[in-house]
Amino acid sequence: MNKPAILALEDGTLFRGVSIGADGQSVGEVVFNTAMTGYQEILTDPSYARQMVTLTYPHIGNTGVTEEDEESRQIWAAGLIIRNLPLMASNWR
Repeated sequence: MNKPAILALEDGTLFRGVSIGADGQSVGEVVFNTAMTGYQEILTDPSYARQMVTLTYPHIGNTGVTEEDEESRQIWAAGLIIRNLPLMASNWR
């Protein structure tokens, strides 16, 4: 299910991990966000277009997603970089 992935930086630094999204390659500026919540808003915010967003909080994805929290109807970020992927999401809405 999870496929090997490599994050290659301009200076030659490589980070190995797994891909959990679409197949293929993505190019973008790596940026970070320290928010504890709001990852859905971040991904659907047009200001993150062509950027790979690194979320520094360790529990990203455990609250799932809802249409109410979208900034727009599409994902704008070129990628999402997280440390841990939760296997189960739960949302009170």
